[in-house]
Amino acid sequence: LAAATSAAERGFAVTLFEKSSQVGGQFRLAMAVPGKEDFKDTLRYFTRRLEVLGVEVRLDTEATTADLEPFDHVIVSTGVTPRIPQIAGSEDDRVVTYADVLADRVVPGRRVAVIGAGGIGVDVSAWLTHQPETVEEWKARWGVGDPATFRGGLTTPVLDAPARQVTLLQRKSTPIGIGLGKTSGWAHRAHLKQDGVKQVRGATYDKIEAGDDSLTLHYAVDGEPRTLEVDHVILCAGQESVRDLWTEKPNWHLIGGADVAAELDAKRAIQQGTEVAAGL
Repeated sequence: LAAATSAAERGFAVTLFEKSSQVGGQFRLAMAVPGKEDFKDTLRYFTRRLEVLGVEVRLDTEATTADLEPFDHVIVSTGVTPRIPQIAGSEDDRVVTYADVLADRVVPGRRVAVIGAGGIGVDVSAWLTHQPETVEEWKARWGVGDPATFRGGLTTPVLDAPARQVTLLQRKSTPIGIGLGKTSGWAHRAHLKQDGVKQVRGATYDKIEAGDDSLTLHYAVDGEPRTLEVDHVILCAGQESVRDLWTEKPNWHLIGGADVAAELDAKRAIQQGTEVAAGL
């Protein structure tokens, strides 16, 4: 989106191919996360800019190399796909990815194991336990009271039961959420604690055993075998670049998650798309 609009602003005739029915990619998943609804405004901005600048948008169209032959420049921004860890039993239909959940393709059950505790794993855990709140309910959760009654406007938080029982597991032994942003990470970690998300560090995964009514995740911590019975396992174990279309040719450019999937960041992707378009 950033590359398309920036190129159009420079006077290029731009055609944007999108294989799904809507533009947005990972933004559409991100805006489903509690507290990140403002991503909708970013997509609204880009959608309007495409219209104003006269960009030809071809939805429901997966570009082929033949489609791209007539163009003077090709910018490949095909994004990422969830990484699937090699865990025996992960082929079960109840083992799903974060994309399946955030796109509403799967409705998780009451008991959920989340594998991977990076930013996506934390976001998914927040989504799983979140329940819509009124302003008064939000104040109660965070202990915000009337300053005329409570000193400093602070009172004892009142927490409701979470929507689901969530266990968040990571391979690393470092504290969960340590790599989150400094300005917002504390809030994410507080949400995990408030919603009773069980946090497991230093986990190694053995297998996922399928039963008629549940799954059993077999894992170990410090060599000690453990089991966890859940309704769904959600994989948040990173992402991989989608490069099926990519070919190293003159005037072809690779950007965004298709370029580097690790620590995918909206700001970085938008900057990269803008800079590539500016250099055409």
